[in-house]
Amino acid sequence: MDNMWILAQADKEIPGKLYSETIGAEETETTTVVQDPNAAPVTQRPRALGGYMWVYVILMFLLLYFILFRGPQKQKQQRKQLVQSLQKNDRIQTIGGIIGTVVDIKSDVVTLKIDESSNTKIKIAPSAIGKNLSKE
Repeated sequence: MDNMWILAQADKEIPGKLYSETIGAEETETTTVVQDPNAAPVTQRPRALGGYMWVYVILMFLLLYFILFRGPQKQKQQRKQLVQSLQKNDRIQTIGGIIGTVVDIKSDVVTLKIDESSNTKIKIAPSAIGKNLSKE
């Protein structure tokens, strides 16, 4: 018992140091900052989703809206505009890679001539049109 060591025991709070403690079953963390040895310690509790945190949440939802909803809506609108601007004798390319000349346009079917020598024609859905080559 001659070599008895006391490892950690503090009687005073050291200025400028942070002390953390856990209180009860709630496990709420409090932080005490001591600035002046003669002043009373100030206790601060962390805020849950306070301050600017709501701004970040709202910005994240706006970003998700533009990625998930606005992008596909814009592409759908561009495709609709492409189909409405088609005229006879326009050269188009389908999404499958077939290149042909528009012969007839109806609301649900577009007729293409794909071979001039044998007068081969095919009917495609307007959603299968990839791009208008005569406009480029």
